Amino acid sequence: MQRQFRLKHSADFARLRAEGRTWRHPLLTLSIAPNSLAGNRFGFVVSRHIGGAVVRNRTKRLMRQAVRQAAARLKPGFDVAFIARNEIVSQPYSAVSAAIEELFGRAKMWRER
Repeated sequence: MQRQFRLKHSADFARLRAEGRTWRHPLLTLSIAPNSLAGNRFGFVVSRHIGGAVVRNRTKRLMRQAVRQAAARLKPGFDVAFIARNEIVSQPYSAVSAAIEELFGRAKMWRER
């Protein structure tokens, strides 16, 4: 994911937690807040409670790829953070992708056709 589309600073994540709305799924938690930019920025949080470095990095790769697939169909102008939950560890890509699409749907992030 390109640098301009990333959430990296802890202040951005703190603003999301304070001002944003949150939706939960058994695999993930989604937080969204509007930003003043023309595009969306995405952040991925995977705690050490999920597992070791290999497991955490695999989880982040799965989430990033699912977001890349959905990003072109999303409304612009939002900061989005995904927080992995313990149940995501044993799931295949299809389950992670379906969870992300479901969360975007519940958040009404899909563009109008």
